[in-house]
Amino acid sequence: MPVLDDQINALRHATAPELRGVVTELRGMVIRVAALPVPVGASVRIQTSRGAWVAGQVVGLDGNAADVMPLNPADGVARGDAVIAMHTDASVRVGDALLGRVINALGEPIDDAGPLRGTTPRPLNPPTIAPLRRRLIQQPLATGVRVIDALTPLGRGQRVGVFAAPGVGKSTLLAQCAKQTSADVSVIALVGERGREVRDFIDHTLGPQGLQRSVVVVATGDEPALLRLRAARAATTVAEYFRDQGKDVLLVLDSITRFCQAQRQVGLSVGEPPTTRGYPPSVFSTLPELMERAGNTEVGSITAMYAVLVEGDDMDEPIADACRGVLDGHLLLDRKLAERGHFPAVNATASISRVADHVTDDDHRDARRSVLKLLADYAEVEDLLNIGAYAAGSNPAFDLAIACKPVIDQLVVQTERTQNQPAAFAQTRAQLLALHQRVEQARQQLAQSQRQRPPAPPR
Repeated sequence: MPVLDDQINALRHATAPELRGVVTELRGMVIRVAALPVPVGASVRIQTSRGAWVAGQVVGLDGNAADVMPLNPADGVARGDAVIAMHTDASVRVGDALLGRVINALGEPIDDAGPLRGTTPRPLNPPTIAPLRRRLIQQPLATGVRVIDALTPLGRGQRVGVFAAPGVGKSTLLAQCAKQTSADVSVIALVGERGREVRDFIDHTLGPQGLQRSVVVVATGDEPALLRLRAARAATTVAEYFRDQGKDVLLVLDSITRFCQAQRQVGLSVGEPPTTRGYPPSVFSTLPELMERAGNTEVGSITAMYAVLVEGDDMDEPIADACRGVLDGHLLLDRKLAERGHFPAVNATASISRVADHVTDDDHRDARRSVLKLLADYAEVEDLLNIGAYAAGSNPAFDLAIACKPVIDQLVVQTERTQNQPAAFAQTRAQLLALHQRVEQARQQLAQSQRQRPPAPPR
């Protein structure tokens, strides 16, 4: 039946009908388009009267109209301009060719290293992973940062937040983790960063060695809010690709706060009501959707580190508070430590890793708890020491903390000379256990000296 075969072949090669709409209104950052039957998230092109094209994305629906936000400057858009639907499903191209490359939120290379070849599209918003398909977190992930590996160890598949005010060393710490991690691949998303800092981060902070095994996704602060949102999702999608290849991936997102600020701009533009500190409800529903994509699967793992900018050192501000409820731990960077030249400025006593006990053995656990107790005791007596109001012998726990603090600093402080020298997890564990032994010896010596001290004369 040649006629029927020809009809079938014609249907196979037929193109889908072109969906078109018309610009009716421009209000703020939103372009109202009539008669455009596409779903939220669809990509569109606006043909201006000047002959230029403006890319956009559908972010909301209102009656028979679609709300479109442009992905590039909307100069020249006028009422009556044609709007053409391009893709109804948002996607980004992924593949092994991304290793060592720097791409934008659309997946296009921006490093002048040639086109990307051998990549395939992958949806930006995949289906959620069933909870029972996730493997337990039982193996540690080395970061090469001694204070993290020793006192707040991370596990493969964990999601942790790095909470810090601006200028405390957050980006440097994250780059060091990405460069020195024991994971197979690092995926780094720079969301809302200053344009001048991107090159400095890639060339100096991350370095050629770190870039070689990394993928960097960039959306600077002067780009539209949609591109900043897309950059975070694109980086997570790239991480999922390498995870599905059976690899352990470290995903670094700097910062989740700017991602939320971009979502706030989109939400308010489409008419969402502002709630806590001006953030609309969609911000707090989008956070877990993004963060839950990290973790372990039956094939590979994504360990995620999300930078959280703390406004005014307020750990209870809305984004920080919401992130703590979703994440599996947090690392708090202390400005006072940074001002003393203490790198990394991780406040170990205020930091928590909820899987630390699952990825360490009994000896590591005991040593970690002992050192954290000493740091907490020293924090209590530090102010008295600074003003000379503490008398030795008043409190045995404080005496021990004061005696051991210089030894602890040798473990947790990494100078500029040593911060680029990664420490293996086993080596850091051995140093922690050796420190624990010295602490126990100091404890015994203090107890013996107190027993030999003559009693105080009667009053």
